[in-house]
Amino acid sequence: MSPARSRTSRDAIVTAAREILEADGLDAVLMERVAARVGVRAPSLYKHVANRAALIRAVAVSVVDDLAVIMARAAPTDDPAAALRATAIAYRAFVLANPNGYGLLFAPLAAEMQPDNAAIADLGRPIVAAVAALSGEDGALERARTFVAWAHGAVSMELASGFRLGGDLDVAYAEGIEMILAGITARATPASG
Repeated sequence: MSPARSRTSRDAIVTAAREILEADGLDAVLMERVAARVGVRAPSLYKHVANRAALIRAVAVSVVDDLAVIMARAAPTDDPAAALRATAIAYRAFVLANPNGYGLLFAPLAAEMQPDNAAIADLGRPIVAAVAALSGEDGALERARTFVAWAHGAVSMELASGFRLGGDLDVAYAEGIEMILAGITARATPASG
């Protein structure tokens, strides 16, 4: 007699946990709620995740993985300015669609709940490369950090309803991208030769 087949999967569990996270926040991501969402009893989840901390970590890793895919798909071009522009737009769309998941990447979580720092750092490598292509290697990391900090800040303020003077936020974000790109390009270092 073979063992009973699992009625759920790790992917289904992580998806259910992300749905609960986005709908009701981190405190609502409980083993019982996730189990109910995937149609099993809570003890069945432990075949796939060790505990709630492991589940939260799996959700955070899933967010990082999805954001990496979104950003990579956004910028399949040899034009670094177009790549940065597309990346910033895709990033904003992802964050607005997944605010609580994105928030996990910056939440003060216990170490066992956090995604791998290297995976988060990998999100920035294509940005650094595009910035270096626009302005030279020297100072590219610092300029890339400015680009990321601006995008994160703009979207975080949008999520918090921090822009209270009215106006079109899509237009403001697009204008911000162009201003950052102009600043990066203005800092270009002459090619050595």
